[in-house]
Amino acid sequence: MKIIPFLCFAITITLCLPVACAADDASATQPTNVILIMADDIGYECFGCYGSEQYQTPNIDKMARRGMQFTHCYSQPLCTPSRVKLMTGLSNVRNYSAFSVLNKSQKTIGQYFHAAGYRTAIAGKWQLFGAQQYSKRFRGKGTLPSQAGFDHVCLWQVDKLGERYQEPLLHVDGENRQFDADQYGPQVATNHLTDFMKEHSREPFFVYYPMILVHSPFVPTPDSTSQDSKNRQRNFEDMVAYMDKLVGQIVSTTEELGIADRTLILFMGDNGTHRTLKSTLNGRTIRGGKGKTTDAGTRVPLLALWPGVVPEGRVCEDLVDFSDLLPTTLEAAGAAIPDGLDGQSFLPQLKGEPGSPREWMHCYYCPRPERTEPTRFARDRQYKLYGDGRFFDVKNDVLEKNPLSDVAAGSQAEAAKQKLTKALASMPAEGQSLLDFDR
Repeated sequence: MKIIPFLCFAITITLCLPVACAADDASATQPTNVILIMADDIGYECFGCYGSEQYQTPNIDKMARRGMQFTHCYSQPLCTPSRVKLMTGLSNVRNYSAFSVLNKSQKTIGQYFHAAGYRTAIAGKWQLFGAQQYSKRFRGKGTLPSQAGFDHVCLWQVDKLGERYQEPLLHVDGENRQFDADQYGPQVATNHLTDFMKEHSREPFFVYYPMILVHSPFVPTPDSTSQDSKNRQRNFEDMVAYMDKLVGQIVSTTEELGIADRTLILFMGDNGTHRTLKSTLNGRTIRGGKGKTTDAGTRVPLLALWPGVVPEGRVCEDLVDFSDLLPTTLEAAGAAIPDGLDGQSFLPQLKGEPGSPREWMHCYYCPRPERTEPTRFARDRQYKLYGDGRFFDVKNDVLEKNPLSDVAAGSQAEAAKQKLTKALASMPAEGQSLLDFDR
């Protein structure tokens, strides 16, 4: 008779095993979460993992040690152009028409993930609707976050402009909210995202975090030793440290929720550092190049973390263009990659495979199409050809002071120039202006 309770217990355990296995299988087959983090106005020279000893970025450096670091990621030279390119997977020559505007006709990364069944959230800086501080002719001509596929929103600069740091004005789920003086905008935005992740940890989610930090004005952070400091360089360094702290908060939340191994996190900058700032990297002084088409304006950090998938401590030297982020993240999520993109997926490289690295990237830069002339170029890791014919060995002439006029026949430079000439010819030479749509 004593055997009966034991048999009942054994039968109960046996009956429960398939349920437990089924739960494990469901977890293993659940779609990958994707988190895109993009810091505002910071080049590669401001990170320890890229050789800086000036800035404190321990959390991002840890991402590099635990994941993959890219050495040749290129953005647009300015914020709105980079956002439009990242969110659509297209070159600016095809769809950029005004500063602070994302054309309503464009399908965005948020819409693609939403259509794939993902919960979607965005926090940080928008600058794609045509906020009130810009010319009346472009005001409200862009896209609202809800129209771009995002379920949950906490953003600075949607339809109104207010403070972004202390006492911020933020657009939260369709309404503008004025926060108190003791609220720090970047922290509010980050908390909004971690709360979203906790609420939807059992569902596949897509988080896009175009950060508020580290854009000017360069003011103290809550962690600064002096809240009255007017030292722009010192304040900027504190802002970099706080930005790193917030990235660490996002990463640690995935670990606390037990979802890190099914979450791809990508961190990057949107363009170069502010021109008034100087940084020391490997013994060289680098002046910020925001707004310039040189490496100082377009070469940005890119880190990838996905435990168990992205190899630890790997450095990838393949070219990555901002248009590549959309197809890469969609493929990681198991979603279909749309036809007609300029971007191409580098997911194989993220997995440690050779993949099919791009041979060149294209940049069309015309921040104010209604009044500025465009600059366009194609480049590979070493050489760069502008639309006006200037040709540089940027590996050895990073400031682009000495254009190559005489290229030896049969040389590596000649082969690169021929390749880049064909690349430029394959892309449109002229973009568009929002004024054209209003006529």
